[in-house]
Parts: sequence; structure tokens; C-alpha cells
Amino acid sequence: MKQRIAIITGASSGMGELFARTVCDHAELDEVWVIARRAERLEALREAVPAKLRIFACDLSDRQSFATLGDALEQEKPDVRWLVNCSGYGKFCATTDAPLADNLNMMDLNCGAVMGMCQTALPYMQAGAHILNIASVAAFQPIPYINVYGATKAFVLHYSRGLNRELKKRGIVVTAVCPFWTKTEFFNRAVDRKKDAVVKKYVAMYKPEQIVRRAWRDAERGKDVSRFGFVARCQALLTKILPHSLVMSVWMRQQKLN
Repeated sequence: MKQRIAIITGASSGMGELFARTVCDHAELDEVWVIARRAERLEALREAVPAKLRIFACDLSDRQSFATLGDALEQEKPDVRWLVNCSGYGKFCATTDAPLADNLNMMDLNCGAVMGMCQTALPYMQAGAHILNIASVAAFQPIPYINVYGATKAFVLHYSRGLNRELKKRGIVVTAVCPFWTKTEFFNRAVDRKKDAVVKKYVAMYKPEQIVRRAWRDAERGKDVSRFGFVARCQALLTKILPHSLVMSVWMRQQKLN
């Protein structure tokens, strides 16, 4: 009988770590494969995850990582029940204030890693399997000064929804998780403490546990988009009915940006 596994990227902190800690509550698994750059943080999960833990210390912005994971999957030929893509980061600054290398790396990790992991894992998934991709409410509209990050999350949202429709005939559900501001280590990298803050007002700040619980529930119910919180739902609705030029102007005034 094939080993039943889950694969979770970005598992060293934040929502990725929480998904790793709770995935065995949502499937009978033999192994959980966790992926992140910081191996020591992944090692700390061994006592928290009931299933056997397999660690891949990979940087998913390096495309060689997909060959490494693909080789492991080909060798084991497991039954992948859950793929959870949490790797990614953002920068709060004007687009040209970030080095080109940083913006390209952000696109590679936030977009390329999601697509690469899905395509690498899908040959080993069958009916009843699920994919969770972390997008953002930033995916619903253009956001000046968080521009590249928001654009990458728009890719994740649309890619996930399109892939969900493609995989419907195979019985595989793909859910784009679109959190509002969530208190994680994301801000450690996104905010440059040496400069004036770009984001000066956070309308709401949620706990990662809230986002993760809703994501599990929505995925198991077959939803292609998961949103938690009144503010997130309102923002998603307003960006559908209001011109994006107006939405951007409201954002700029709210954050006192030029």
C-alpha cells in the first residue's frame, strides 16, 4: 500500500508551521514532508507532528529544488493527500526602492514555487486529495507600495482557481487562502525598520490560528477560495464593485502615501 503523505512548504514558521502541526487532524498520514530553508526550525516540529517527519531544507526560489523533490517522489511513489504551499514573502516599499534581485526572487518564490510544487506533486495525487495555496486579500486589487507582492498573490489566486476547475474531473480540490493582515513573522522581512513605515494603519490583524482553521474547513468543503473575517470579506466584495483606481486612492489616503 502506498504511503499517505502531506507536503507543506514554508513550514518553519507562521501559518506553514501551524499547517504542519495540524495536518494529521485532517488525514491519516504515514509521513509529513516539510520544506523550508531553516532546517533547525523544521527539526523542532518532530515532537509536534504525530506522523513521521521528513525534512527538506530547500530554497524553493532555486528551481533545482523541484528536481530534488521530484526525485524523492519518484522513488517513494506516495499517495499525496495534502499539498500546502505557504512559502513566500513581501516587501513594503515603492517598487523601484527594492533591488531588482529582491523583486525577481519574490516572484520566483511567491509564484514559481507554488506552480512548481503543484506540478511536481500532482502526478502523485488522486481523488480526495487537496491543495492549499496561500494567496492574500492583496490579490483582489493593485496595491501601490506593496505592488510586487500583491501582484504575485493575484497570480496565486487566479492560478489556484483555474487549476481547481481543471482538476475537478480528477476529484482534487484546490483552495486559494486569502488572509487579511495576520500576525506572523511575515512583517520581519516586509517592513524596513530603518525607513518611514509604508503601512501606517492596519484595519484589522488576525491570528494565524484563525486563518488556518478556516482554511482546513473551506478546503474540506470543496471551496476554491478561503477568506476569514468580516473585514476580509468586505474588502473582497468592494474590490469587485468599485473601480480599482478608486480603491488605490483610498489605500493611498489611508496610509498617507504620496
